[in-house]
Amino acid sequence: MPLVSVVIPTYNSEDYIAEALTSVLNQTHQNLEVLIVDDASTDNTIETVSQFAKKDHRITLEKLEINSGAATARNTAIKKAKGSYISFLDSDDKWLPNKLELQLKFIEEKDCAVVFSSYYCMNENGVSLNKIVTALPRLNFQKILKCNYIGNLTGMYSAKKLGKLYAPNIRKRQDWALWISAIQKAGTAYGISEPLAVYRERQNSISSNKFKMLTYNFSIYKDFLKYSYIKSTYYMIIFLFEYFFIKPKNVKIIKK
Repeated sequence: MPLVSVVIPTYNSEDYIAEALTSVLNQTHQNLEVLIVDDASTDNTIETVSQFAKKDHRITLEKLEINSGAATARNTAIKKAKGSYISFLDSDDKWLPNKLELQLKFIEEKDCAVVFSSYYCMNENGVSLNKIVTALPRLNFQKILKCNYIGNLTGMYSAKKLGKLYAPNIRKRQDWALWISAIQKAGTAYGISEPLAVYRERQNSISSNKFKMLTYNFSIYKDFLKYSYIKSTYYMIIFLFEYFFIKPKNVKIIKK
């Protein structure tokens, strides 16, 4: 059974981290290491994680002294990862029990290097929003340039095939940049149609603030990919069309 490194950055996550960690530890695939890097939390996040770590040797906790952003926290964990596969979970989301098992089976059968899946959505209080964000069956470089189609809580890549991939040291949208890099190297990412995780929609999240999101998205083209201003503007126009008219088709409402 391959070792999977689970990367979880935390920051003031005391309300959610126990649920997220429980969902990881309850995976049907048990050969994993859980790498938690706390980004200088000021609440009881560290205390909660420490209690879990005392009971399960698979959990390691590292504390950053200065708040440095999710990219630094994720990259710190990736550097320490020993697994053949690296998977990501944000501290306020959770996995379904068979998430890792099904993805490992899929990635080995397909002989691919990057895999992701559909996921359910819940509100800030953990109540189902009765909707699923469905995964595309295949995702190539040109498609992910148009919009981020990989829910970070569902993404996994093979460090065995691609080596370790790191996020750029930017405050927001660094997850999109990491998956762009992964697909650049792998050629194609493959999506599993079955929902394997649950995403928590929070009111003050970056994805809920559309203007800020667009600003950070532009920086992916201009600063991360080093495109010219004109080329970055061109891709932002494409992004806007994709985000508002194409990507919403992947959201399915669950009939009660």
